[in-house]
Amino acid sequence: MGNLKHILDAFFKGIARSRVSLVGAIITTAVFPFLLGLVVIDSLWHLDNPYLGAVIYMILGPAFMAGLFMVFVGLFFLKGKEEVRIFTLDYLKEHFTDETRFARVRKLIFLGIFLTGANLFIFSLLGYSGYHYLESNAFCGKFCHTVMEPEYTAYQNSPHSRVNCVECHIGSGATWFVKSKVSGARQLFAVALDTHPRPIETPVHGLRPARETCEECHQPEKFHGEKLIVNDKFLPDDKNTHVQTVMLMKIGSAGNLAEKAHGIHWHVAPENTITYQSDEKRLTIPVVTLTRADGSKTVFRSGDSQDTAPLETREMDCIDCHNRPTHIYRSPEAALDERLLSGKIPRELPFIKEQALVAITASYGSHEEAESAIAAQLTRWYKAQYSELVASKPILLQMAIRGTQEAYRQNVWPSMNIGWNTYINHIGHGENFDIGCFRCHDDMHESEDGQTISGDCMTCHVILAENEENPEVLRKLRGE
Repeated sequence: MGNLKHILDAFFKGIARSRVSLVGAIITTAVFPFLLGLVVIDSLWHLDNPYLGAVIYMILGPAFMAGLFMVFVGLFFLKGKEEVRIFTLDYLKEHFTDETRFARVRKLIFLGIFLTGANLFIFSLLGYSGYHYLESNAFCGKFCHTVMEPEYTAYQNSPHSRVNCVECHIGSGATWFVKSKVSGARQLFAVALDTHPRPIETPVHGLRPARETCEECHQPEKFHGEKLIVNDKFLPDDKNTHVQTVMLMKIGSAGNLAEKAHGIHWHVAPENTITYQSDEKRLTIPVVTLTRADGSKTVFRSGDSQDTAPLETREMDCIDCHNRPTHIYRSPEAALDERLLSGKIPRELPFIKEQALVAITASYGSHEEAESAIAAQLTRWYKAQYSELVASKPILLQMAIRGTQEAYRQNVWPSMNIGWNTYINHIGHGENFDIGCFRCHDDMHESEDGQTISGDCMTCHVILAENEENPEVLRKLRGE
């Protein structure tokens, strides 16, 4: 016991005689109880607050490890006087060769092993919990609140809202993990220094290869047949007339379960390799090349191919059409239609589609300003035009205001310069038929032998009803 006391006395005196070790010991001692308690709580109950997680794994954790490092450096390299000699290599050699002193050294070794084991346990627990914190949706979506709020909100309202961020943005394997963390560190500095772009640009070139990501769940070879799609829309009239467009989508197949690849997913069939040349944002595609299984090629060129601007060459995959599978921003019409369909905006209120559309498409400087102006505008208009209805059923106007505000708040962020239709979705086509499918399927891309990439709507779908009220085709399908 006396030898152990001597070792501990020497240890603490050594720390006291090195300012670096003393500061490190103070930091470690102060941080340790908070760090251990919070890590254990997080491991057992999973703290969802991203800022508390940041305190644990980005402040307390590094501070604890820095303190231990300072203790080590101070004892062995910036040490004080004689007492620290007990931890030097010469001291250990002397006591290992002297059998009478070995018992004393053994206690020193046991102490060192215990302290090392305790630190390794803490480091392991800290590393494991810290890794999962940095991979959590809360860290990805909430830590950089103002910057990531639009993307996180769009993600929560998407079909992939139950798929964790890292499953698409990082995935398995060390290469993309390291790449994502290096990129993430750069982005954190950009947020801290307020140098990030507004709006955040779509990472066209920074995503994992789409087929390695998407096809972990979706297999194009298994898609076959057709799919019935019903799009609901409300007209800006006094009855907010509910109309529907019914389409039979030619999902087709990339092979496997079908006789041959056909339909929409023909594009990613193994026997068809499609490459294209485009501008940096992949909006203008002047050259498309089809390479068949036998090695033969057909090159389609449009008038834009004469442009001398630099082009990039890319092999077509899922993301060229499904470019916003998760972070989906609605158009103003679609955002209101969704809420009219769900009842968040009552259809009984005359002209609500028209008036709500006017209200949300005005220019505002912030969410707060928008919500205040939307409420004031709708209240003023309906009290002027339908005062009796508002007086008898005030809940209708209140619901309409809340639903309209939500439609704006979930799709527009003035603080990030995100307005309506800032982000382009290539599923389908725009009103001007200049995005999505029509970047290639425009009847303007022609090969040397006169073949063209068809722009016929029937290539992808058959329209069974278009903007019809209670379409007959749906009544037949329902047996009505």
